[in-house]
Amino acid sequence: MAMTLTGANSFLLKAELKRRTNAFVSEFSDMALERYDGEAITPEKVTETIQALPFLTAKRMVVLRNVSRNKLVAEKLLEALHDVPESTELILVEDSPDKRTSFYKNLQKNTDLLEFKELDELGLAQWAQQLAKANNGQLNREDALYLVRRVGVNQLLVASEVRKLLSYDPIISRQTIDLLTEPTPQSSVFDLLDAAMSGNNQKTVALYQEQRQQKVEPMAIMGMFAWQLHILALVKAAGSRSAGEIASQAKVSPYVVGKTQRLAQHSSLTQIKQWIHRAAQLDVRLKRQSIDGDEAMMTFLTSLH
Repeated sequence: MAMTLTGANSFLLKAELKRRTNAFVSEFSDMALERYDGEAITPEKVTETIQALPFLTAKRMVVLRNVSRNKLVAEKLLEALHDVPESTELILVEDSPDKRTSFYKNLQKNTDLLEFKELDELGLAQWAQQLAKANNGQLNREDALYLVRRVGVNQLLVASEVRKLLSYDPIISRQTIDLLTEPTPQSSVFDLLDAAMSGNNQKTVALYQEQRQQKVEPMAIMGMFAWQLHILALVKAAGSRSAGEIASQAKVSPYVVGKTQRLAQHSSLTQIKQWIHRAAQLDVRLKRQSIDGDEAMMTFLTSLH
């Protein structure tokens, strides 16, 4: 038996791997479980490991991580896939494989492949509600969505925050969310870009000041802002392609692409190029000249529309 666990949602992927390995160990003991890093193992060792028979147990489990990052090992693995003994459970973990490669297509064809995709805001908010309920707590829909928008769509982080909030009070409210969690700068910078592009100078100033209150320096804000502009350019240039296609080819979160597509609808490629050019000029000034970073950033942001 051979299976592949992959996808951008590392939280669900790790949970599934843990569930499978724990169930196996409980039945066959941890002596029958072997783990290898695909970047460190040799091609010969891969073949030997996959084809070996169990010792002192009825079955064995082999977990190989990120074999795709080692071309020679990947080639040997594909050869050995056809000779996996029935007594071996082979689990391949691929964090971010290139889906265009023949290696990935071979895994799709010759293994049971499970892909764990990131949840969008609404899906993650619903999941947060379920997590709170499963831990004897309460979290309503509006506050769950507020939490996700505040801390971002990293499921592992959301899970940690929900458990922290429940330990403080079983009934999670917006007040306790504000009290115990910190806004994710990356999420706020997206809102900052949205406000600046929309010409909402009052909101732009407020969001920038919020970043500074979080001790985020102008250079760091500029760096995150440049990243958002880069994604915006990618999405705009992709035209009518779906968020999934763009995310797969650009190696970017589908959630980020989905949000950026809404921004791209209200801006032209020429505008985006101009913004990127001006951002690059400002970045150079911030790094090389003795200027007021806050003043320079605010002038730039309030003149984008």
